[in-house]
Amino acid sequence: MRTTPPIRVRNLVAAFGDNVVLRDVSLDVAAGEILVIMGGSGSGKSTLLRHMLGLLKPVSGDMELLGIDTASATDKQWMALRRRMGVAFQSGALFSSMNVGDNIRLPLRERTGLDPETIDIMMRIKLDVVNLPGCEDLMPAELSGGMIKRAALARALIMDPELLFLDEPSAGLDPVIAASLDELLLQLRDATGMSVVVITHELESAFKIADRICVLDRGEVIALGTVDEVRNSDSERVQALLTRKVESPKFEPQAYLQQLIGASSARRVN
Repeated sequence: MRTTPPIRVRNLVAAFGDNVVLRDVSLDVAAGEILVIMGGSGSGKSTLLRHMLGLLKPVSGDMELLGIDTASATDKQWMALRRRMGVAFQSGALFSSMNVGDNIRLPLRERTGLDPETIDIMMRIKLDVVNLPGCEDLMPAELSGGMIKRAALARALIMDPELLFLDEPSAGLDPVIAASLDELLLQLRDATGMSVVVITHELESAFKIADRICVLDRGEVIALGTVDEVRNSDSERVQALLTRKVESPKFEPQAYLQQLIGASSARRVN
């Protein structure tokens, strides 16, 4: 029996005014799968993430999260969906006026009727899971970069989500801390069976954690497959991204000189 994937995107088109950012994007994320979305700056990966989170509406196309058509979902359905989703943003997005414990408790306080003692127990469990035991009284300003990422992950996990979205989880971290976060993510996926979408430009991390990789370039999916399939892709654009090959702009000296002369003449006339 074939089941509907927890995340299903079909022919998604996104634009800001006349600027088309995503073009006919289609992908699935299976249950218990880690899908890594990669691409250069301006490729559309962050825009795709925002659409998955319901923060933006597409120009056209369809998307389903946990069997719910997001285009026709009511506010009540979106609220229910978000209780089943966890998000950790690139900066961590911890509230600077709250200590770590209160940051992690917040979703439970806002979205459940659990008593304070139960919420406190769940908060401490999640801090243990991300290897931050006893840090609940620290303020975000007292945390290192790696600790902020872990605290943000603990908050994303506090509702035991079925879908987890991570935006650049290892960006700016030293290799040892980044590797430990990658290992933690794999352990969490194996223990909970949740589906995970990771936005990253870190190749080493992507190759370690991904079940499949989606490569975006100029708003289009140019590769979608296993790590080996993407690594062995025949696409020059994919290989340029993987090898960090710089795409040199074409430069015609004579045409550039004529452009400068024309601009200078126009200024004199005005």
